[in-house]
Amino acid sequence: MWLDYGLFTIMRRVSLRTFRRLFSQQALWNGNRESLRAVFGRNSIVWYAFTSYRRHRGKYAALLASREFKHLKVKRFDSPKETSAWLQSPTLRNLLATMLPSVKAVAEALRTKAYIAEPSLATSIFLALRLNRPLFLEGEAGVGKTEVAKILSQMLDTRLIRLQCYEGLDVSTAVYEWNYARQMLQIRLMEATGNVANSRGPADASSERDLRESAIQDLFSDTFLLRRPLLQAIDSRGQQNGRAPILLIDELDRADEEFEAFLLEVLSDFQITVPEIGTIRAAVPPVVVITSNRTREIHDALKRRCLYHWIDYPSFEKEYQILCAKVPDASESLSREVVGFVQELRRGELYKYPGVAETLDWMSALTALDQEELTESVVDETLGVLLKYRDDIEKVQGQTVREIVQVLRKSAALAE
Repeated sequence: MWLDYGLFTIMRRVSLRTFRRLFSQQALWNGNRESLRAVFGRNSIVWYAFTSYRRHRGKYAALLASREFKHLKVKRFDSPKETSAWLQSPTLRNLLATMLPSVKAVAEALRTKAYIAEPSLATSIFLALRLNRPLFLEGEAGVGKTEVAKILSQMLDTRLIRLQCYEGLDVSTAVYEWNYARQMLQIRLMEATGNVANSRGPADASSERDLRESAIQDLFSDTFLLRRPLLQAIDSRGQQNGRAPILLIDELDRADEEFEAFLLEVLSDFQITVPEIGTIRAAVPPVVVITSNRTREIHDALKRRCLYHWIDYPSFEKEYQILCAKVPDASESLSREVVGFVQELRRGELYKYPGVAETLDWMSALTALDQEELTESVVDETLGVLLKYRDDIEKVQGQTVREIVQVLRKSAALAE
């Protein structure tokens, strides 16, 4: 019903005649329907509205007159200029970009991208998109936190801007810096062309001051500004197809606490201040996803600005579904044995438990080796794909592998 809601909203604002006049504008649509479809997409509400309005005009009129849509207080645009401005507005861009009317729709969209999400995670994603709030994902490494941002960029058909955090991350790497080499070349060019006063030639004091001020303004202009991930996400140039990007701030716990304090301005007001230029504000706030492996605690001031969700290790059934979605060529019996083996390892005492990423890598390795079932020798030889610490490998190899494989075989025999 949400799709119809957006469609009816458009049809109350835009008349068919206005749509036709819009099509005739070369600057907007290059004079053909394919250009409009390329801008908004084959499945967008605008394209659907245009192609179906005349055919179902009576139904639209009846539904728009019903009580269900009486609360819609919208302005009708009768000119191409007003309509084109609204079609490119943040409100409609968000409407066209998300197309996710409910938590169930978010879960289904994630599943189509081979990401199996629990209802609680789908709810957090839905609320983050609907409320324009950053999504803070915390959990062990390899459980799928970063993958959420990647899948969202595919779902919303927008750009993914990733900021990988590390110790010592500063503003020049995360936000912006000046292109000093290009500025020096510009200074030499100004001196050669006489646009900068120098001591070798006579010059009036006021004209020399004006030249210097003009040179400073030219040197510290937008032309010489190098945009880093945070500024790219805030600036409109970071948009793709007119849609706000996905900003992934990955492994924030690796950065210093000073960088957290800087993020407060970005996440609260979605603006960045460049002293030489001014304050740059986001016309459409980006969808922000922050991840943390919890190697240290993140400050409460930052968490208050986000929607929080903890991603735990998956259950047997969920991990099996993930494996089937990501490695569809693997046999069902081998997939169940792999998931069962990994689940047993997580019940033991290891320095680092294998995550979902390691399970997928191990499954791919076994498939590449043309394995149909788990054997003790194959597991011992490929443990380096699943476990990343020598102590863990030595602890599991041999007796532990033998016991787990025997348990899996007994379980498979009982299931038959």
